[in-house]
Amino acid sequence: MTVTGPTREAGEAGEAGVAGVAGATRPTRLTGSDGEQALAILGPQATALVKELDRIFTGWGLADGAEEISAPPLFPVTDLEKFDVYTNFPHLAWVAGSLELTGDQFKPVEGKFGPGAVTEARYGLPHATCYGAYLFHEGGQVADDSLVTLVNRCFRNEDHYSGLRRLASFQMREIVALGSFDHTQEVLARFTGRIQAFAAALGIELGREAAGDPFFQNDSGRALMQKLSPVKYEFQYGDLAIASVNTHRNFFGERCSIRLDSGEHAYTSCVAFGLERWLAVLTEHFDADLAAALDAVRTAAQDTQAPAAAEPS
Repeated sequence: MTVTGPTREAGEAGEAGVAGVAGATRPTRLTGSDGEQALAILGPQATALVKELDRIFTGWGLADGAEEISAPPLFPVTDLEKFDVYTNFPHLAWVAGSLELTGDQFKPVEGKFGPGAVTEARYGLPHATCYGAYLFHEGGQVADDSLVTLVNRCFRNEDHYSGLRRLASFQMREIVALGSFDHTQEVLARFTGRIQAFAAALGIELGREAAGDPFFQNDSGRALMQKLSPVKYEFQYGDLAIASVNTHRNFFGERCSIRLDSGEHAYTSCVAFGLERWLAVLTEHFDADLAAALDAVRTAAQDTQAPAAAEPS
């Protein structure tokens, strides 16, 4: 991966729009191919803040009884295709293949491998974390009140990148509910309250905006339901979504043949946190003082350990 931009000393402005503090380490380094600053290498303070955020969000899930699982950063394209990823999100997709060893094109030319240098792309890089939860439970049976949490690297081929706000690869923590429809909605209501209380304790004003879900574009029944009742709400800082709550009904339960004790396909929902986006917002809100941001995050977490659940709409 080509590093873009000149090397800078501590105290100069960072590529992510973060001003360094004299004598401090650089908070973030952006890198990318063909001049695109699409990937972020987080410095020590930024890493500590992201880890603390993830610990807090994970703790919310564990406190609700979630079990933590771990998923790989790529999946067979046959698995992702079950979710219509390449039908509904072809513009975001990244795929991976090994090098073609029968030729002599073992090295990149001008920063890239040509089409003939790579074998068939049998693996896909996910653009959301929750896929791992459904694939883990594929073909199985779950309780009506199942809850899992996981974090993963997500990958999106965006039409442009914008520092920590929009990256080609970023970390997403999710809490995924599987079970009855009522259970999936109760989880979203509780986490809506937690997100709003946590942001308020940090002094961050978040909007809650309804959004569409392309998963349902090819399903007339679910598409109609989406028009009648939004299935996705984003929590936005200005125009930047840093968290979301999502209702899938039984889409993933059907696609992965996940069933309840009753034999019915499981319903699912998920709560997602874009960790680098939270970092971007906190960096701006605390004027690039990441130590102050870390202290504030810890205090806010203590002050909102048991927020009241939001009432279902």
